[in-house]
Amino acid sequence: MSNYFKQVPDFEYVSRLPDARISDYITVKNLFKKGFLRTDIFQDLTFFTKYQVMGDDRPDNVAYSLYEDATLDWVILLSNNIINVQNEWPMPQIDLDRYLLDKYGSHEALYDTHHYETQEVKNSSGVTIVKEGLTVESDFSVTFYDYMIDSLETKSGITTPVTNYEYEMEIENDKRNIFALKPRYLNVVKDDLEEIMTYKKGSTEYISETLKKAENIRLYS
Repeated sequence: MSNYFKQVPDFEYVSRLPDARISDYITVKNLFKKGFLRTDIFQDLTFFTKYQVMGDDRPDNVAYSLYEDATLDWVILLSNNIINVQNEWPMPQIDLDRYLLDKYGSHEALYDTHHYETQEVKNSSGVTIVKEGLTVESDFSVTFYDYMIDSLETKSGITTPVTNYEYEMEIENDKRNIFALKPRYLNVVKDDLEEIMTYKKGSTEYISETLKKAENIRLYS
């Protein structure tokens, strides 16, 4: 993210240090300035390709693989609207193992039933009556009229237990399926980020395109 934070502008804010004078200011990064992909790009899938995160790859590893530049990890994150990497990116295996043990208390508990899901049920015409993968109670059943055989049918025993481990792994595997901005659009996104991070003239707070100064600064502007 070093490339990203270099473009985040600064602001001078009244110093709150114990020995500071009333006229003292400190310069800090304006973290309220956040990059984003503009709507016409973010909502158009033709700008992206599907990508699967492998193993313990981090966003910078993926950026290097796709763009030969690890500092473009911010492009990977913005492309998938990821704000909190710890929660929204696949965990390294060692961290995942620790998380599961902390959450469920023991290795054995990982294989307890978390919930039940439906198996697919079709009528004699091949029409789906119950979709696969719906979360239901363990004794779920369905009754329907099958016109092809002129009979009222009841299907029971159509649930499958899902263990705690299977449930957690499905969540992690879903995180591995991301979208990657196609390399030919990188310059467009870089130019947009520069525009977003640039302060505009027009207020008494403005000092330069990369610096503002105020006691009650509107940090996002």
